[in-house]
Amino acid sequence: MNLVVDIGNTQIKAAAVEGTSVAMMLTFPSAREADAEPILARYPITRAIVASTGRGAAEVVETLRQRGLEVLEMTPDTPVPVGKDYLTPRTLGADRIAAAVGAEAVFGRGDYLIVDFGTAITIDLVCGGVFRGGNISPGMRTRFRALHDYTSRLPECSPTDETLFPARCTAQAIEQGVMQGITYEIEGYMRSLAEKNVKLSIIFTGGDAKYFVKRIKNAIFAKCELVICGLNRILDYNATEQADI
Repeated sequence: MNLVVDIGNTQIKAAAVEGTSVAMMLTFPSAREADAEPILARYPITRAIVASTGRGAAEVVETLRQRGLEVLEMTPDTPVPVGKDYLTPRTLGADRIAAAVGAEAVFGRGDYLIVDFGTAITIDLVCGGVFRGGNISPGMRTRFRALHDYTSRLPECSPTDETLFPARCTAQAIEQGVMQGITYEIEGYMRSLAEKNVKLSIIFTGGDAKYFVKRIKNAIFAKCELVICGLNRILDYNATEQADI
C-alpha cells in the first residue's frame, strides 16, 4: 500500500492506495494544512508519490521524507507506463498524464476519451497506450464564479440537475447556460470523433463528473479517483519495473 498526494488547483488529496483501490482519502484546502499522519498511523506505508498542478509539492515532499518515507516527486521527467505524443511534454499537467495511466490501470489497455471535470475541464485522448493530447476549458465552478466575478450584477449560482430552455429568470439562465454549455461541449467532441469513425470508450472522472454522467449518454463514470489510481500506478512502475531495466 502506498501514499498518494495529489495537489490540485483548489484542494489537496492524500490517499492510501493499493492497486486501484483507495482504502482511505483525506482532503485539505492547502499544502500547509495537509496532514497525512492519520493515514500513516493507520496503514504500514513506506512509499509515497507527490504530484502537483501548481505549487506546494516541495513542502509536502520534505515533510514526508522527514517522516521516513521514500518519496517520488512527479515531474515531467518521471517515467510513466504510457507514451506521450505531445509537443510540449514539460508543460503537460501531472493530473492529465496520471488520468491516462489511471484509465489503463482501471479499465485495461484501450482507446479512451477521458473527461476530467475539475477546476478546469480536460478532454484527452489515450490510444494504443499513448497519450495523444487533448483540450482544456474552464470547469463548471470556474464558469459560475467567472460570471459573478466579471460582471456587476449577475449572482453566483450552483449546479442543477434540471434541464430546460428557455430559462425565465436570471439565476436559471446562468445555471442552464453553464450546465447545458458543458453538456453540449462534451457531446460535440463525442459526435465529432464518432463522425470520423474513431471508436473510443468515454471516461468521466473528477469532482464534478457526477453532475454530467446522467446528462451525457455512453460514458463510463469512473467512480474511483482516476488520477489517484494513475499516480499509484506510476509509483509502482518506478519502484519495480524501472528498477529492473
